[in-house]
Amino acid sequence: MTWFDALLVTLWAVITALGARRGLAGLAWGVGGLAAAFLANALVGGPLAALLSAALGVGIATVILRLVPMPLENPWHLGAGAVGGFVLGGVLISTLALGFPLDVKVGTEGKRGVYPSPSLPPVLYRAVSGSAVQNGLRSVWGGSPALKTLLMPDQARAR
Repeated sequence: MTWFDALLVTLWAVITALGARRGLAGLAWGVGGLAAAFLANALVGGPLAALLSAALGVGIATVILRLVPMPLENPWHLGAGAVGGFVLGGVLISTLALGFPLDVKVGTEGKRGVYPSPSLPPVLYRAVSGSAVQNGLRSVWGGSPALKTLLMPDQARAR
């Protein structure tokens, strides 16, 4: 465990708590945020993806406000909101853990990617390379194209 892991887990807990606080709206917020990020990453890249995500986010927020007038009417709404926050927080910390630069090393066996890049500042490199969260997400590099599009859109397009 490194300080980077502590930061990621804290962020995940905060997003989960925000979802729980919003109740049913938190569930819709989590699922809608996930869908907006995936659509923006799948359809466009770079700054356009950020603009599309923001526009989709505003649209989703407007729909949630109109469709879920009393988000905390029942006690189970807190749990549903926590699930939405947990899902969105998980995607957020995964994206942060996998979002550092990749370096390409050329050796006798050919080219291979090295993550994270050793050119990062030493303190950051040690924290990210020793991160339990980042090491647990290594399977994403060989995972499905949809998962790569959601978590690592630049790597999904590079192939």
